[in-house]
Amino acid sequence: MAKSNIILHFLGTGTSQGIPIIGSDHPVCLSSNPKDKRLRSSLLLEKNGKVITIDSGPDFRQQMLRYNAKRLDGIIYTHEHNDHVMGLDDIRPLVFKSGEDLNVFGLERVLKELHNRFPYMFVEEKYPGVPTVIENVIGEDKFEIAGFSIQPIRILHGDLPILGYIIDDKIAYLTDVKIIPEESLEKLKGIEVLIISALRTEHEHFSHILLDEAIRYSDIIGAKKTYFTHISHYLGFHDEVEKTLPKDKHLAFDMLEIIL
Repeated sequence: MAKSNIILHFLGTGTSQGIPIIGSDHPVCLSSNPKDKRLRSSLLLEKNGKVITIDSGPDFRQQMLRYNAKRLDGIIYTHEHNDHVMGLDDIRPLVFKSGEDLNVFGLERVLKELHNRFPYMFVEEKYPGVPTVIENVIGEDKFEIAGFSIQPIRILHGDLPILGYIIDDKIAYLTDVKIIPEESLEKLKGIEVLIISALRTEHEHFSHILLDEAIRYSDIIGAKKTYFTHISHYLGFHDEVEKTLPKDKHLAFDMLEIIL
């Protein structure tokens, strides 16, 4: 395998409650198919021995154990909602192992929210054993992290401005999408791999697109391949929905690995 290859690991592909939902007797929640079991959405990218993730939700510890993570070189945040940030404290063993503070990237608003959720990580005199991060405020300018080139993309999650990302000019990760502004669509056109949220198949949501809208965005962007993520149980059974999709579009699932 060439050193320049990127390996994508889907750590989680579920929506904010994951699948199964606690206490639910919905048929998808009762499914025995591993592809219908979805932890909260996060993507891990590996290249030349370096590892970064996009988001660190409440399942982050379980996801990194399942992936058998040995290192982490940075986290890029899409936005501040709990299902995308609440696993930050679980960087602790990897920070201790590396002996280095971890770089985290996000909008200024998002990093301020990390202070609110994890105040003990940002005080001057820290409790022994607390991991330390290096905050990196980002906007719309391209930046580099651990050998990856990252282009932030403005999108809307309901009325909330959040970020998607283009990685190494060929992979786009857009979760919690409601609207992709025209200028962002232009930046995305012709991308090799598009990863985009698709909450369910019906009943419009105030802050998320549905599957048909995600397919439409994929067609506008002209992605060679598209993978849908941030999926709720209302989307249906993985195998049944997968059969209905165009050949260049697929449902992502937890532990899916793609090499580019």
